[in-house]
Amino acid sequence: MTDIASAATRRQNPAARLVIGLLAGTMLAGVPVAAYAQEEAAEAPAPAPLAQQDIVRSIAVSGAQRLEPQTILSYIKLRPGDVWTQAAGDAVLKDLYATELFASANVVNNNGDVVITLVENPVINRIILEGNRRIKNDKILPEIKLSPRQIFTRSKVRADVARIIELYKRQGRFAATVEPKMVELSQNRVDIVFEISEGPKSKVRQINIIGNDAFSDGKLRGEMLTKQARLTSFLSSNTSYDPDRLAFDQQKLRQFYLTEGYADFRVVSAVAELTPDKRDFIITYVVEEGERYKFGDVNVESQIRDFNDEAMTARLPMKSGDWYDAKQVEDTVEQMTELAGTFGYAFADVAPQFTRNPETLTMDVSFVLREAPRVYVERIDVNGNTLTQDKVVRREFRLAEGDAFNSLSVSRSTARINSLGYFQENFEINQVEGSAPDRIVLEANVEEQATGELQLSAGFSSIENFILAGSIRQRNFRGRGQTIGLSLNYSRYSKSAQVSFSEPYVFDRNISAGVDIYRRDLNSFNFRNNQRNTTFQQSTTGISLRAGVPLTEYVSAIGSYTFNYDDVSLDEGLYFSDRDGDGVATCDPLLASRYLCEAIGKRTSSILGLTFNYNTLDSRLRPTRGETLSWTTEFAGLGGDVKYIRSRARAGKYWPVGGGFIFSVTGEGGWIRSLEDNNIAGQDDVRLTDRFFLGEPQMRGFDIRGVGPRIVRLRYLDDDNDSSTPLVPQTIEEALASDQRVDDALGGKAYYLGRAELEIPLGSGAREMGIRPSIFVDVGSLFSVTRPILQDYPDGLQATDANGNLLYLQQGVDEDGNDIIESVTNRFAPDGSENTRSVIPGTYFKEVFVGDSPAPRISVGVGVNWNSPFGPFRIDVSHVLKKQVGDDDKMFSFNVGTQF
Repeated sequence: MTDIASAATRRQNPAARLVIGLLAGTMLAGVPVAAYAQEEAAEAPAPAPLAQQDIVRSIAVSGAQRLEPQTILSYIKLRPGDVWTQAAGDAVLKDLYATELFASANVVNNNGDVVITLVENPVINRIILEGNRRIKNDKILPEIKLSPRQIFTRSKVRADVARIIELYKRQGRFAATVEPKMVELSQNRVDIVFEISEGPKSKVRQINIIGNDAFSDGKLRGEMLTKQARLTSFLSSNTSYDPDRLAFDQQKLRQFYLTEGYADFRVVSAVAELTPDKRDFIITYVVEEGERYKFGDVNVESQIRDFNDEAMTARLPMKSGDWYDAKQVEDTVEQMTELAGTFGYAFADVAPQFTRNPETLTMDVSFVLREAPRVYVERIDVNGNTLTQDKVVRREFRLAEGDAFNSLSVSRSTARINSLGYFQENFEINQVEGSAPDRIVLEANVEEQATGELQLSAGFSSIENFILAGSIRQRNFRGRGQTIGLSLNYSRYSKSAQVSFSEPYVFDRNISAGVDIYRRDLNSFNFRNNQRNTTFQQSTTGISLRAGVPLTEYVSAIGSYTFNYDDVSLDEGLYFSDRDGDGVATCDPLLASRYLCEAIGKRTSSILGLTFNYNTLDSRLRPTRGETLSWTTEFAGLGGDVKYIRSRARAGKYWPVGGGFIFSVTGEGGWIRSLEDNNIAGQDDVRLTDRFFLGEPQMRGFDIRGVGPRIVRLRYLDDDNDSSTPLVPQTIEEALASDQRVDDALGGKAYYLGRAELEIPLGSGAREMGIRPSIFVDVGSLFSVTRPILQDYPDGLQATDANGNLLYLQQGVDEDGNDIIESVTNRFAPDGSENTRSVIPGTYFKEVFVGDSPAPRISVGVGVNWNSPFGPFRIDVSHVLKKQVGDDDKMFSFNVGTQF
């Protein structure tokens, strides 16, 4: 049937017959080709099997000391059964070196047995720094990555060398080099030694300025913080190169030019080039000054109804035609913002709008005071206080919750909280938006600091030797703002102890109270035959009560009551005698100065005092601006044995003078007048213990009680009891310079003291350390005391026996027949000759009265305050420019304390 069908098909379609024929021919032609391919395939040999050495049968590790072989094998991807190739071997080495655990590695294939031979990196035993004097180990070691018990790698060493060099660059030492060395130890351990050559501090050798025509290079360099290294600037820290300071100086230049009217000024470039020896930098500024502008139209546009545009415009500090000053514009914005704040607009926005007129070279300025709501205090938050109670901070606020906002009250609150001394310096009250546009939240974010003080003071005097004082005080006792303290002072000159307590708010009311209980012992002295003897001793035991109330925000009144018990005594063995022969020894004016005999005795003093204080200082501890004024009057006579009226006044002013300098001027004075009648010649109507005394610490450059009236005893130079030799007294200069100086300060009834001091700012590093140097001038005087009756004994004081009989020296013979000289009461010897007077040794003297003059004493000096790690430290070096005869000067003093 197939053939039939095919025949029928061929008959019916000749084209189909043609296609079938072609296909058949093609198939027949392919038969021989296919047959040939099969024959070739049958004749080709089978592929050979892999060689035995190309298959990894095992992997062994050689040379491992600390690491287990299985741990090492886990670092690589090659496994038994894998095909070994050169690329596979290279991958093993890459994997091993990537761990940074091995100093060297080698891979060998022995007929399928792969052996990895390793040398492990050593373990670091110690890190040693050598040659680092400027940067200590505790600053370097935390910065580097290597440490003991770590694996040593060369890459880590290189990285640490770079870190150390960077530390030195931050200090301005660009010439520093670091040479790492490795000391091999047993058990595959090493010591890493960094040999550091610090090199000198890279200074700024030269500052070049290009493009400045209006101002000289020197003027512009003076405006910069960075200074050129010169012989005169060896104490300055600003001569070293600092990239941050370079950027700051560019801002300083721009600010300077803007204050001089150059509104288009710009710094084109600032380049610092290190000299080839890496010791110095040369800084080059390229500037473009532009044209100088003047103020054009200046006005105020207020969108707040409480402020009148014309009135505020009339009060602007700049006028049309003045040279343009950007700093003046900034100050005006600040003043207008503060003014708006005093009216309750805490969020007032003052936006100065500038219009530059290049044709006329003028700058129009319009101060736009934008509309703002009147603001009220929604809440006062006190944060950060862990010891201090909230009420201690809140009671210093001059605003209460719900009050209208007032920026002056906020500033005053800030100053009062700063004056407490309990918190960080430069504390500021933050102003935060409240729950509504007309609400504000005041935040006191405080950082408490140590308020306990342990202070030690030391001084040196040619007479007193060392003078020591110590005190312990807690200014925030129990966090309630109370002050409690104990002070002790000791020297050969004086001793004292005092306990005090103060409560600034009694029963949480604005009333302060305090009490002091004290004991003070004062010894005066002179020399006899190189022996130091006490002339008189004054002991004062007393209690003082005080209470104060504020009269206004800046004025307060303090009342006080003091009761003293004074006991002034003399050494009876030296200064008492029975000249009347009644068996009662009394003070002998011939042995002691008359004024000493007048001072002895026991007496009580009952003293009422009243003080008025005016204080606007921004801080009582470290003021930078403001004034202070106080006046105190004391009345003694409400009971007690003494009657007088005494007044003191003190004033001071502090203000910043630019550049961080703080200038202060203080002055004080006082006088005392007796209310008792005294007509005794040579005796002052004010007792010795009630007079003023002046010297250290009130007036630097002078010793304790070193200024004012005093009696100086001049010794007669021949003190050998030879009456035939004329005696010549010392000059007063010789007496004052002598180690046997007898110098009794008498005090005065009036004094004055003035001081001018300039606090000098240092670099940021010194400020962070709390170092505040200053220069000062002290001027003062103590005077006005009745001239005492003086004594002059060129022949010395004749000795007496116990009954007051005069003694004489008489030639005699003892029991053994030896010649002796004995003391007798007979003026004449048995043979009728006159015996020699017996003179008390050391009594050949002449008294002179000096120092009672209102003429000023002047001293100058330098001082340094330092908030050191072990406490506040103060040192003063003074030089006296002017003094009076008898004044006792002192060049050097210091005190040191600590806080807890």
